[in-house]
Amino acid sequence: MPKTSARLLALLSLLQSRRDWSGTVLAERLDISLRTVRRDIDRLRELGYPIAAVKGPDGGYRLRAGTELPPLLFDDEQAVALTVALQIAATTQGSGLAEPAGRALNTIRQVLPARLRNRITALSVTAVDRPTTRPAEPVDGTVLLAVSAAVHARETLRFDYSREAPTSTEGSTITDGPARRAEPHHVVTRDGRWYLVAWDLDRAAWRTFRVDRMSLRTPNGPRFPPRALPGGDVAAFVTSAFRGSADDGWPCQGTVILNLPAATVATYTRDGLVEDIGADRCRLTLGSWSWPSLAAAFARYDTDITVVGPAELTGAFAHLAHRFSRTAAGASPG
Repeated sequence: MPKTSARLLALLSLLQSRRDWSGTVLAERLDISLRTVRRDIDRLRELGYPIAAVKGPDGGYRLRAGTELPPLLFDDEQAVALTVALQIAATTQGSGLAEPAGRALNTIRQVLPARLRNRITALSVTAVDRPTTRPAEPVDGTVLLAVSAAVHARETLRFDYSREAPTSTEGSTITDGPARRAEPHHVVTRDGRWYLVAWDLDRAAWRTFRVDRMSLRTPNGPRFPPRALPGGDVAAFVTSAFRGSADDGWPCQGTVILNLPAATVATYTRDGLVEDIGADRCRLTLGSWSWPSLAAAFARYDTDITVVGPAELTGAFAHLAHRFSRTAAGASPG
């Protein structure tokens, strides 16, 4: 018979692997008696593991949720996956979870066996966000968890929403004025910011809300039946929603017509809206941090360009034409 400590660890590993176990099956898997199983279950309970008895012909046990987090066991693959996920979380800004993720990663590394620690050391992962013109606002982790819980429970959210991030991070603060009401569907992250995809009850339309600009009101509203998201794919919906949106982080946005097939332009366009208008021509919408840089972004497609709008983009092309003609002539800046 294995020693008591090894037996307890083996028993705990089995209890974590699935919901219910009969006492007979546990005894067979561990090659011990039912009486020993009952004693070992009592020992685990004394250590803080919330193990409930399950009624049945043979009796059974279930590891349930408790009020505190007891020690956990992971197999090699789970440990590697967990440390990779924590590395990404620790280097991703904006969620308010980077610092606790880093602490959790250090805790796990300290107890990893040498064979796994070497594998993790060789696999160093860093999340690199796409550069933006404005840094992402930090999100209060309690607000993020509360919004995610409402998504899971399908409970209507009531919140105040501002065009700027709230000065207070207390998610339960109630302010004057009518609250926004929305049926939460998904929480997504994009370019370091966190968004809620939801059905806006007051506007009867799908909307995306920045979580850092939400001040939650309590309690939540009633539960609701789920709605079908347009297109059925949340990633495609969010990408489509941000194309041409001022909240995409670009202060300057414009549209042109290019004398190129839409399929060709789409291959080399990461952040933009490409529309096929036939006869090897397409309409392209892009954003940038300034009008001259936006005009230069369109010019990189190396074809004839017709500006659809706005007027600032036409002016930027004229400005660049003057600048480039002086450069070509060898003139010094005036």
